[in-house]
Amino acid sequence: MITGQLLIKGQWIAGKGEALSSVNPATDDLIWQGFTATPDQVRDAVAAARAAFPAWASLPREARIAVLRRYQAHVKTRVEDIAQALSRESGKALWETRIEAAGLANKVEVSIRAYDERTGERESKTGFGRAVLRHRPHGVCAVLGPYNFPCHLPNGHIVPALLAGDTVVFKPSEETPWSGQILIECLQAAEFPAGVINLVQGAREVGAALLDQDIDALLFTGSAAAGAHFKRKFADNPHVLLALELGGNNPLVVWDVDDIDAAATHVVQSAYVTTGQRCSCARRLIVQDSLFDPLTRAISDLTAKLIIAPWDHDPEPYMGPLISARVAAGAQSRVADLITRGAKPILPFDSVGELPEAFVSPALLDIREAQDLPDDEIFAPILQIDTAPDFETAVKKANATRYGLSAGLISDRAGHWQSFIHTIRAGVVNWNRPTTGAAADMPFGGLGASGNHRPSAYYAADYCAYPVASFEADQALSVLAEMKGIRA
Repeated sequence: MITGQLLIKGQWIAGKGEALSSVNPATDDLIWQGFTATPDQVRDAVAAARAAFPAWASLPREARIAVLRRYQAHVKTRVEDIAQALSRESGKALWETRIEAAGLANKVEVSIRAYDERTGERESKTGFGRAVLRHRPHGVCAVLGPYNFPCHLPNGHIVPALLAGDTVVFKPSEETPWSGQILIECLQAAEFPAGVINLVQGAREVGAALLDQDIDALLFTGSAAAGAHFKRKFADNPHVLLALELGGNNPLVVWDVDDIDAAATHVVQSAYVTTGQRCSCARRLIVQDSLFDPLTRAISDLTAKLIIAPWDHDPEPYMGPLISARVAAGAQSRVADLITRGAKPILPFDSVGELPEAFVSPALLDIREAQDLPDDEIFAPILQIDTAPDFETAVKKANATRYGLSAGLISDRAGHWQSFIHTIRAGVVNWNRPTTGAAADMPFGGLGASGNHRPSAYYAADYCAYPVASFEADQALSVLAEMKGIRA
């Protein structure tokens, strides 16, 4: 079992708050145990970040890059250890956590390139001297991490923030405290100055205490409900920058496609990868009437072949458990509500054999006759399928959501894609690829209830620094000729 610690002002210390533990959802074994941060410890972490900010921000950019490259080198030596820890704590298959662990190091070079392209310096000559564009860090960034990618997603905020000259206080999800501690251990191994990076552990109360402090930015990945709460909380504090990457009730449209089996692979990957615990997973499937029966058969046939098992199972699984039995029970309740509203299970949402309660089977629900369905994200492998009489109606149904994170079209017709890409409201829109497809050198984020127009990934550089425009001359020369309304 791992002993939990906090990092404040460069020192690893024990939390003084309530007991906090983490279990392996695939076995229910205790794997991490510690104590949450108290309000005083949270206050100390923010104060340490505030004190460290001037010196860190004043370093030449090359010096900050050098520290981040030490972090990069350290992570590369621990990829397998990090992957196995992620699998043990989150339940994800090892093939998936290996990708997540390797991506931590890759984020450094991508962030350097993004900073140069999007938030670097630019100078141009003018009649009086020069115009200069610079970017400056905000200050202290609070980072709240999710449990589905507990290292990758916080890393996507933290690395560009540190590169820009910000300092960080990180609170991982209470579901994955060990993964959060591992991430900060790797950063601290690069010998950042004391206070530049700080770690506090705990649940909602610790997060609330962090956001009550004197912070300059909140970088958050999580639920739409939490994002809406943060918008309200900081409504009277516009000086606090909010970068919110939230969930989605994401549509996938299948229309005029010849290879039904190929389409089914895209559907299954979109809806069920990571046990449905990706914010970009497809939640709603909209198809033409003639495709309903063959596509549902193909999806059912493929789903029956998916291996659902613990991360170290041989052969390796496609899906592991949900993050906890509590989350699984909540998803079961949501499905039961959909059924009362008229949804009909094609693939039921069930427990899996004698495995722990966090394991669930992929669900496919026919909602053609359902009424008053909630426009909500269910963070689980649950896909609702509907039909439309024509393509225009299908796109309208796809857009009938308050969210706007990801969307997809599976179709052999380029004309459908041209219509779809120009009318669908989402930040990640894919054609003949799963809705979960993303890239480190592209933006990732959405609109509506899915975010606040601050996409992450490559565009994280935009919210980690602010632009400063300067008009400069080496001497104070008269501007009388430019002034109007002056007597001769």
